[in-house]
Amino acid sequence: MSDVTLWGIHGGRTGDADSLFLEHNVVALGWDAIGDLAGVPADREAFKARVAAAYPEKKAGAVPVEAGQLFRFMHELQTGDLVAYPSKLDKHVHVGRVTGGYAYSQAPEPRYPHHRPVQWLKEIPRTHLSQGALYEIGSAMGFFQIKNYADEFRGALEGSAAVDISTEDETAALVAEEIELTTRDFVLKKLAKELKGHPLAELVAHLLQAMGYRTRVSPEGPDGGVDIIAHEDELGFQPPIIKVQVKSTEGSVGDPVVSQLYGKVGDGEHGLLVTLGTFTPQAKAFERSKSNLRLLDGDQLVGLILQHYERFDSRYKGLLPLKRVYVPEPLDDAS
Repeated sequence: MSDVTLWGIHGGRTGDADSLFLEHNVVALGWDAIGDLAGVPADREAFKARVAAAYPEKKAGAVPVEAGQLFRFMHELQTGDLVAYPSKLDKHVHVGRVTGGYAYSQAPEPRYPHHRPVQWLKEIPRTHLSQGALYEIGSAMGFFQIKNYADEFRGALEGSAAVDISTEDETAALVAEEIELTTRDFVLKKLAKELKGHPLAELVAHLLQAMGYRTRVSPEGPDGGVDIIAHEDELGFQPPIIKVQVKSTEGSVGDPVVSQLYGKVGDGEHGLLVTLGTFTPQAKAFERSKSNLRLLDGDQLVGLILQHYERFDSRYKGLLPLKRVYVPEPLDDAS
C-alpha cells in the first residue's frame, strides 16, 4: 500500500458537504458555476480558461490554484488511490479508496457537483494522529496530495499503534511556530498592500488608542515630519507627548529619517518612528543613544496589533480578519 498515492480533501469551511461525502460515498469539489468538466481538454491551460470564464471576478493569482485542484481531481486522482477527509462534524479523519472516475452531478448537493466515488475504509480519531499529520491535512486548499505524513495515515489505516502524544512536544512547537509565522506574514502583507501612506498612519493611531492613548492625526498631505500626536490626557497638555512618524515603506529606514523626526521632538516629549520595513544599524544606534526615542519595525508593529487586536473596531477587524486559537506550548525542561 506504500506506493498508493494519498490525497486530502475538505468538505467546505463548515463541513457543509459532510453528508454528501459520508452518506453517498463520494468525494466532491465545488466551483458549481463551471458546469460539467467532462468536455474540457485534459490540459491545465484549458482548465484555467474555464475557471476564469466562470468566475471573472477572481484574482489572476487564484485562477491557476483553483484550476489546478480541479485538474488533479479529474485527471491525477486515480482509481485505487486513497483519500483522507477530516470531518468538521464528527472530528474523525475518514480514509477511503477511490473506486471510479469523474462524474458530474448536481444531486443531492448542487454546490458540490464534481464527484468521484469512494469506498470508505476507516474512521481515524484525530487523537490517533500526530500534530504534524493533522497540520498537513489542514491544508488551506480544498484538494491536495498528502506527502510528508502519508505513511502515518497508511499505518493508521492498517491498524498501527496510535501515536504517543507525550513524545510530540517538539512537533507541536514547530506547528505552533509555523501558525504564528503565517499569521504575522498575513498581517504584514495586508498592511503593505492595503494601507499605503496616510491610511497606515490612521491604523497606527487606532492602535495607540487601543493601547490607551488619545491621538490626533495630521491631515493627509505635507505633515512637517509628524503624522500623529499621542497623549494620555484629554486635551494633550500633560506629558508624555509622543510625536509619531509612520513610514509605509517595506525597505530599510536609515539614520537621516530618524534624525529628522528627532529634530521635531522637544523637551519633555518622545519620538516614535513606525515602519513596515526595518531599520539600518546606524538608525538603531541612534535610537540607543536617545532615551526618549523608539523605533518600531514591521515585525514589532504586527506584534502590537496582535496583542491589542480585540480592542480594534470593526473596520480594522474587517481588514485583518483574525480568529483566536490556542496552540500547544511545550513546557520548558528546566521548569
